[in-house]
Amino acid sequence: MRLIRFLIWIVFFISVLFHTDVSAQDYIRWHLPEGATARLGKGTITGDIRYSPDGSLLAVPSTIGVWIYDADTYQEMNLLVGHTAPVSAVAFSSDGNTLVSGSRDGTIQLWNPQTGEQKTSPRGHNSPIIFLAFSPQTDILVSGSADRTQVWRVNTNSYSTSGWHIGAFASVALSSDTLMLASVRGGDGQVYLTRILSTNNIYRSTTATFSGPEGGVELVAFSPDGETLATASIDATIRLWDPHTGERKATLPEQTDDVTAIVFSPDGETLVIGSQDNTIRLWNLMTGSSKVILTKHTDGITSITFSSDGQTLVSSGDDQMIQFWDYVTFQHKSTITGHTFPVNEVAFAPDGQVLASVGDGMAIRLWETDTGQLQNRLIGHEGRVFSVAFSPDGETLASGGGNPDTKIHLWDVHTGYGKDPIVSHKYGVESIMFSPDGGTLATGSWDTTARLWDANTGEHKATFKSDRVFSVAFSPDSRTLASGGRDSAIHLWDVESGERQASLEEHTRPVDTVAFSPDGGTLASGSWDKTIRLWDTQTEQSKGILTGHTNRVKSIVFFPDGKTLASGSWDKTIRLWDLQTGQHRETLTGHTDFINTLALSRDGGTLVSGGEDGTILLWEFPPFVPERIADVNGDGVVNIQDLVLVASNFGQTGQNPADVNGDGIVNIQDLVLIASEFDDS
Repeated sequence: MRLIRFLIWIVFFISVLFHTDVSAQDYIRWHLPEGATARLGKGTITGDIRYSPDGSLLAVPSTIGVWIYDADTYQEMNLLVGHTAPVSAVAFSSDGNTLVSGSRDGTIQLWNPQTGEQKTSPRGHNSPIIFLAFSPQTDILVSGSADRTQVWRVNTNSYSTSGWHIGAFASVALSSDTLMLASVRGGDGQVYLTRILSTNNIYRSTTATFSGPEGGVELVAFSPDGETLATASIDATIRLWDPHTGERKATLPEQTDDVTAIVFSPDGETLVIGSQDNTIRLWNLMTGSSKVILTKHTDGITSITFSSDGQTLVSSGDDQMIQFWDYVTFQHKSTITGHTFPVNEVAFAPDGQVLASVGDGMAIRLWETDTGQLQNRLIGHEGRVFSVAFSPDGETLASGGGNPDTKIHLWDVHTGYGKDPIVSHKYGVESIMFSPDGGTLATGSWDTTARLWDANTGEHKATFKSDRVFSVAFSPDSRTLASGGRDSAIHLWDVESGERQASLEEHTRPVDTVAFSPDGGTLASGSWDKTIRLWDTQTEQSKGILTGHTNRVKSIVFFPDGKTLASGSWDKTIRLWDLQTGQHRETLTGHTDFINTLALSRDGGTLVSGGEDGTILLWEFPPFVPERIADVNGDGVVNIQDLVLVASNFGQTGQNPADVNGDGIVNIQDLVLIASEFDDS
C-alpha cells in the first residue's frame, strides 16, 4: 500500500513539474504579431494591479496587454491584447465576470477574464485613459481621462453615459457606494469632490472642491465606508479628511520620501503607504502609529492592492516585481517576475545561442534564444544601461550606461562575473562595439567623444572629438570607425592613425545609428530626420536615400548577404529594404511603443527587436548560406579532389578556379582555405 502511494506521489510530482515547465515557456508565444516566433519579457507594468472579487485572479496592466495570473499559484493564465498602446488601468466588475481595461490609445475594452473573450466595449475617450473603477454594489463603471470623466451603466451590450470635463488630473478615487468621486488636478493639486446621483438610470453630477495643503495633493484614496478620504501631498505628508465637510481629521507623520501609492485595508483600520524609498509602511489609524514596514522591492512602489478577504497584500514596483505578503503575519509569500524595463539595446553572442539585452533597469539580461528562458542577470551598473556588445570570440561582454555610472563594464560571459571596469567617459556611454578582429573596443559618449580601447588590456588608444555620440561601428576590416551623433554628421576615423578621414553631412537632424555592410562597401545611417542614407565608403559619396518611416530611425542592421537592410523606428515598425532596388520590401509590426534596437544572428536567420514596451520580439528568416569558395570542382563537397586541383595548379597566376582567395596566384593560402572547409565525410 505504501509503495502504491509512493508511486502515485512520484507521478503527481513529475506531472506538476512538467506542467510548470510547459507553462513557463508557453507564454512567450501568446498572441504574437504576424511573423514573430517568440516574445522575451512580459513588458513593463503600467498601472495599478487588481484582484478579482473572489481573490482567484490578479490582473496586471502592461505595455503589451493585460496579464491574468492565478493568484494562488502565481502562474500566467492569459494575456489579453487588443489595445494599440500600453494599458494604463484595469478594474473588475463586482461579480467578477467582467474585466475592463483602459489604454493610452484612449480606448476601453471589456473582457471575460476567465476565457479572455472580448465583449462589446463602450465608446472611448479622446485622450489616454487614466482611471477605471467598477462600483462594488452595482454595474456602474467610471472612466476618466484628461479630456473627461464618464459614468457608464453596464448592462448586456448596452451603455448609458453622462460625461463632464474636469481637466487633466493626477489621481482619482471612487467611494464604495459609487456616490462620490475624488480627483486631483495635475496642475493645481486641489481635491475635487464629484457627487454622482442616479435618477431613472440617468446620471447627473454636482461638483465641490476643497483646498489641499501647501505644495498640492498628488494621491487620493477612500476608506471602505466612504467616510474618510486620505490624501498624499508633495511634502510627503498623509492627511485624512471628512469628504462631506472638507474638515481635516488627522495628519500622519511625514514619510521618508515621495508617496507613490496609498490604500486602506478592507477593514478600514490601516492605511498602507508605498513610497519612492522602496518601502511599504502600514499605519494603524486608530493609534496613529506605524505597524510594520515591508521591504522587498528594490525600487519605488507603484501600486498596492488587497485580496477581497483581506488576507493578502500585493504590491508592484518600478523594479518590475510583484510581491505577495501575508497580511496576518506580514511575512513575504511569493514574487512574480518576468516584467521588464524598456529595452535600449540587444546583442547576439557569436554562436547565436545567447542574446544580451539592456535597458532602463540596472541589470544585463542573458536569454537562451532557443527556449526564450532567462539564463542570467549581470548586476553591477548603478544606473540605466544603454549599450552592450559581445567580443568576436564570445568570451567577453562589454556594457555602458548613464550617470552616475560612466564606466565601461566588462563581463566574463561563462561565469557572469565582472572584470575590472574601464574608467572612461565623463558622461553616459551611449554606444559600444568590438572591432571584428577582436583587438579594439570603441565607445561613443554624451561627453562629445568616441574613444578606442585595447580590448585585452583596457588601455586607452585614441580619442575622437566631435559632438554627443549616439552610435559607433567598425568596418569589416577593423580599420575604420564610423560615428554618428547630435551634429547630424557621420564621421569616419582611421583606427590606426586616429585621424578623421571624412565627414558625411546630408542628414538634417541628429544621427542615431550607423552600420557597415558585410563587404564594407556601403555605410548606412539612420536619423531623427526619419531617413536612412546609404554611402559609398570608397568615394565617400551618397548612394541613395530610403524613406518611409514616420519617426526617427533608431537602429539599422545589414543581413549577411548585403542585399537586405532592416531598420527599426520610433514609429513602432521594422522595415525591410531591398538594397539592389532601393525599394521597401516588408513592414513588421507588433511593438506597442518605440523600437530602440535591432540585432541579427550571424547567419541572418533570426532578427530581434527591442523597444520601450519592454519586450524583445524574435523574427525568423531563411539563414544565409555562404558560397563555399573552397569547393574548387563544384561537386558540393570540399575534399581531397579540391586539394589535388590546387596542387596541380600551384604557382599559376591570373584567373584560375584553383585561386580560392582570388589574390591572383595559386599558393599555400589557397590550400589553407580548403583545409579550413574540409568535410570530414
